Amino acid sequence: MEALLSLAFDNLSSYDGAKIRKGLRQVEGLLAQICLSRQKSTPAEKRRSVVAPGSAQPAPKELACLKEDPAFREFFKLQEGFECNCASPLFAASAGKLSAPTLCTNGEEAVSLEADFNWGYPELIRVIRPDGQNDLLILSTLDLIQGILLLHPPSRALFAREIYMNLFLDLLDDGNCPAIQCTTLLTLVCALLDYPSNTRTFEELDGLLTVSSLFKLRSTSREVKLKLVEFLYFYLMPETPSLPSAGHPVIALQRSPSKLAGAFNRGNSRSWDSEGHSNTRTTEEKQAMLGRYLNNVEDLVDDLRESAPFGTIAT
Repeated sequence: MEALLSLAFDNLSSYDGAKIRKGLRQVEGLLAQICLSRQKSTPAEKRRSVVAPGSAQPAPKELACLKEDPAFREFFKLQEGFECNCASPLFAASAGKLSAPTLCTNGEEAVSLEADFNWGYPELIRVIRPDGQNDLLILSTLDLIQGILLLHPPSRALFAREIYMNLFLDLLDDGNCPAIQCTTLLTLVCALLDYPSNTRTFEELDGLLTVSSLFKLRSTSREVKLKLVEFLYFYLMPETPSLPSAGHPVIALQRSPSKLAGAFNRGNSRSWDSEGHSNTRTTEEKQAMLGRYLNNVEDLVDDLRESAPFGTIAT
């Protein structure tokens, strides 16, 4: 596994679009082996999969089983070290593609890229710029970053640093295609989840102004505005200072992939500043901050409490 990750990182650091694609596939293949069940197929089922590829997708593993899987435990252990942590190389690949010239030189390769990766926004892929091969690579990279941050929550600590958080804000620029904007918002949620210090960095870099400005633009697509509203619901949730400890019942680990860190007996100091003060904010505090840029934030909070999309919150 360590050798495969090293090879993937070498490919991701390349300026060659084909090598970057290969590196993304290698990381994606490793995550698929960890997260998807391996079921024995009969010869007839194998023949059907060749005739109709994609008709029988492997089922995802149950979370309770995943934390006991030796491959996952090895992967988690490798992510603890700098040499094999996936988040940094994927971030570097995204940052490089933001400033790099077009990496693919023909339309056929762009079509192949679109077929290789499934981001869940097929209706938005059509509006990618004609020279948007880099956009396709950025989308697949963001997709993998989401998976890494959910499987290895401690990697989210990277996004307390301005250089990492700024990448998300750059990707939310109104000049980027709707698919990138939507996928960036989902990846941003994965980076902020259970990490209040990351949310403080997002606020300090005028992240609220960025998302509010994008929401107000008439040119912003309906799909992106819906994702922005979902993000604001998430942002307005009250923050909790810590994750469950390893001594808590296993059922607590089954609610969200973010709780997997508790299975490895990790401490949690990210919710406290250097002087020992809590780094969390209440819904009311965040409502006041968001109200500087948007009207009717109170209606959002009332709807959040009434509909409880993420569970009941304190009133």
